[in-house]
Amino acid sequence: MTDFILNEGERFDLVNEKLRLIQKKDGLTYGTDAYLLAAYIRASKKARAAELGSGTGIVSLLCAAREKLNKIYAIEIQEDFAELCKRNAKLNELEDKVVSVYADARTITPEMLGGEVDIVFSNPPYMKVDSGKRNEHDEKFIARHEVCGDIDDFCSSAAKILRYGGLFYCVYRPDRLSDLFSAMKKSRLEPKHMTFVSADKDTQPSIVLIEAKKGASTGLKITQNLLLHDVSDKNEKSRALTPEAEKIYENCSFDDFRKA
Repeated sequence: MTDFILNEGERFDLVNEKLRLIQKKDGLTYGTDAYLLAAYIRASKKARAAELGSGTGIVSLLCAAREKLNKIYAIEIQEDFAELCKRNAKLNELEDKVVSVYADARTITPEMLGGEVDIVFSNPPYMKVDSGKRNEHDEKFIARHEVCGDIDDFCSSAAKILRYGGLFYCVYRPDRLSDLFSAMKKSRLEPKHMTFVSADKDTQPSIVLIEAKKGASTGLKITQNLLLHDVSDKNEKSRALTPEAEKIYENCSFDDFRKA
């Protein structure tokens, strides 16, 4: 792998798939939702794809490392993060697979990507601008809040660059599921598969994963809920992964889980 230099305010992490990742200490860092989104994307080795709001590029890099997709355009509105994504792709020798694009997802066109893509995926901001506590650092505020586009904008952009029959993947918050469904419907993105994710059996879902198809007819399959952790007894929660979650993390895939 390529040697790297950390700039001021950056840190280095080793993540799944043996990826080396440079992250900003004050930016939004890699988490469970990013990995689960990468796992939820079905492998299509000849597919051209785009990520809307790539941040450090971790989801695109995970997909590239697993050879799930042929080419990924990682679109990011914050210039510092677009540059960071480019550095991370080079660091992991994946620059031929992951192309960082510094652009506003709301203005992206098929022509900017060499034509329509087969797959679009996103971990979009999930909080309204006036909700939650204001982050001290602008990078986190922009990543978490709908400052540079709401869910309608992200779904509209996805539909604009997707070919007919192409797939859109998204990780979102369950309490805003109605907003997500409404935005998808407006953009002719029909939800086809959905999975709720909970920390354990005693916890309400905190994440929802969606697969939608452009121009498809109605018909949604809701899988069983994914529980991330086992509960050892009534008073103490074990942090061990459930067998289902462990398999997803090991294979970076929901294929077997969907069949259950």
